[in-house]
Amino acid sequence: MNRSGMILGATILCLATAASVSADEVTYRDHVQPLFDAKCAACHGASSPYIGDFDEDPDRYAAMNLGPRMDSYADMITFVVYPDTGALVRRLDDGRVHPEGKAGNMYQDLGEDEEERQRNLAIFKAWVGGGEAWNPARWREMSKEQLDRIEVAY
Repeated sequence: MNRSGMILGATILCLATAASVSADEVTYRDHVQPLFDAKCAACHGASSPYIGDFDEDPDRYAAMNLGPRMDSYADMITFVVYPDTGALVRRLDDGRVHPEGKAGNMYQDLGEDEEERQRNLAIFKAWVGGGEAWNPARWREMSKEQLDRIEVAY
């Protein structure tokens, strides 16, 4: 299958998955945390540094295969709402929100194949609020209206 066919297939799968998982249904506890535990905790779990410590020496932690800690609701929303607004989107997106169509550096870790990645991405998108809430912008770039679209239910 060529790249266009793969993108079309992934788009159809994403739309079908998103239709079956609405923002009202997706919660951190029931959907995001189990997904995080399965796909992200090895590098972003309890042994990882908090974001402030990570930012002081990112190369050191990268060499240890550790990213910023995100293993609780409070830590996770740091990368959605504030202070690192949009970081979760920038890291996990499949390229649809990037001006050059470039996938985030953690997108590949969402699954073993494109189908699983799209299914898991749809869960994160629905949790954040879907649609325009899935925004890679940083805090200073976001309007109040854009911030109001973010949901992140516990």
